[in-house]
Amino acid sequence: MVRLHLKKGNDSLFLHDTTVKQNVAELVSEVLDIYDLRLKVLRLCDEMQSLAKHGHFLPPNMQGLTEDQIEELKLHDEYEKICVPQGGSVECPDPLGRRSGKAPNESMAEVIMKTITDAKEGVSSKIVTSNRTLTVTEVQSSLDKLKGAIMIVYPMKLPSYDPVQAEIDNCEDLSGTQASLEVIEKDKGSLWWAGKELMPEKTLEDYVGKNEKTKIVVKLTKKGSQAPGREQQMTEDQKKQMMAWQYRKQEEMKKLHAADDGDDYYNSPWANPNALKNQFHGIGDVKWGPR
Repeated sequence: MVRLHLKKGNDSLFLHDTTVKQNVAELVSEVLDIYDLRLKVLRLCDEMQSLAKHGHFLPPNMQGLTEDQIEELKLHDEYEKICVPQGGSVECPDPLGRRSGKAPNESMAEVIMKTITDAKEGVSSKIVTSNRTLTVTEVQSSLDKLKGAIMIVYPMKLPSYDPVQAEIDNCEDLSGTQASLEVIEKDKGSLWWAGKELMPEKTLEDYVGKNEKTKIVVKLTKKGSQAPGREQQMTEDQKKQMMAWQYRKQEEMKKLHAADDGDDYYNSPWANPNALKNQFHGIGDVKWGPR
């Protein structure tokens, strides 16, 4: 199996196994299935953190308003009595004014947070360092765990306009958000390797040869974007380590030069190469010159 190390820019994403015989178009589709589903898991984790802290989403016409403004406009949250978390709620106002402030109790919030931690670990880019691949099945499993936690804490479901429920129902609206820039549709993705774009009509064998035991770094981009930068010869950590080593060597050389007294030791008796010979001849203490 050919192992692909997927990157976007300089950021590692995940590892993916394939064969040299696979068509590039099919490979891009497989990679994007994992990539987009992984983004969905991370988005859901972020929104669930807010849910655990501040409760369900307020209606759009109530968001950002103070209590006085809501009372003055006679607005009402129709889901306030419906979206009650299991075990009751606790007051925790949202400083952004987006959520109701009726958060799940400590035990239910812990269920959500623990599930979020497990889901993030399952799709984290850190699994690249452990040389473990990521599959659609594994990402879907993380997503199912998150959905299960929401069903436990909010058995009556959340409002349809709540981002958490929208992600669960696959009807999220990402338009105008940073998240929309990260998503890559299947027909708009492209893979690059060794400064070359992998053409959809070709197979991986046309680029890497017939060796199935190959590992390559592949960059994921949107079609039509400029070629991604080549991989650096050294990582930032390696550069820092090399500079630290050079600095230590310079400091050691400075100490050696400071401790060096020059060439005065040449005039010392013990440095005389004829000292032993003179001793045998009995002229060890003879000094030439005026006294």
